[in-house]
Amino acid sequence: MKVLVLHSEVAPDAPPEDQDTLIAARAVVAALVARGHEAPLAAFHPGRLADELAAHRPAVVFNLVEGIDGKGQLAYRAPEMLAVLGVRFTGTGAEGLIVTGDKPRTKALLVKAGLPTPDWSEPPRWDGLNGGQWIVKSADEDASVGLDDGAVVGASEVKARVAQSAARYGGRWFAERYVDGREFNIAVVERAGAPLVLPMAEMTFESWPLKRPRIVGYTAKWDDASFESVKTVRRFGVEEHEPELAHALKVLCEECWRLFDCRGTARVDFRIAPRGQPLILEVNPNPGIAPDAGLVAAAAEAGMSYADLIEGIVLEALR
Repeated sequence: MKVLVLHSEVAPDAPPEDQDTLIAARAVVAALVARGHEAPLAAFHPGRLADELAAHRPAVVFNLVEGIDGKGQLAYRAPEMLAVLGVRFTGTGAEGLIVTGDKPRTKALLVKAGLPTPDWSEPPRWDGLNGGQWIVKSADEDASVGLDDGAVVGASEVKARVAQSAARYGGRWFAERYVDGREFNIAVVERAGAPLVLPMAEMTFESWPLKRPRIVGYTAKWDDASFESVKTVRRFGVEEHEPELAHALKVLCEECWRLFDCRGTARVDFRIAPRGQPLILEVNPNPGIAPDAGLVAAAAEAGMSYADLIEGIVLEALR
């Protein structure tokens, strides 16, 4: 079949998190071609989308659009337009991307659904901001933008850190209570119309300085040669060694999938509280799918090749 691989427009001098989109797009094209499909590649531009579709007439669009002009909160525009034009596409629809693209809103919906997540506070009221450590995050951008050691602060320092981050990066910022516990990044794929939780990855902090916050920050994600990247190691095996914890994580992943109407793929990030309770940090219905991404590593752990993963996503979009 013909699969149009649609990706964000990426400038030559774009940061690594944006360049990663092109790496993923080329890898997806190669995987589809290897399986006998035709896979033209196109950058998403709202004003050109109808012409691209008319020129290629794809059976399905593989949606890799992660933002417009570097703004992740605008990623919903691609599935929104594809739906209006009546074209099938991979991944979650516009509404799911809008909701999960707003992290405080995501957390509010998690609480409303009875799902566990760390406390948070946001301007201008800053309700509940008291005592302990907090981590300052972007409210509407992913890729760990602005996350470094200085993002973990005491309650009295939150407002200053938010102001600093907003001045440097723009956008909205909020504070989440920092949970100094184990971290899991768990990938989910769609199979036969239902969520399949892949082998669960724990991010371990090897030989980590005691006084450094244990976070997978921007440098850890995007600078492969850095200490932070080398020392944050993905490990599998919780299902075998801690089946009760694995079951709890699996149930929560499935609940998140349904709550946010995910399709195709998703990733749910957790911290484990001191008493062992999993807490949902974020839900990402549009996780990275480049060959070195966590989703791909989890699929490989499940015995799924890259081509298996990519073709499976396409076939689910055609159900």
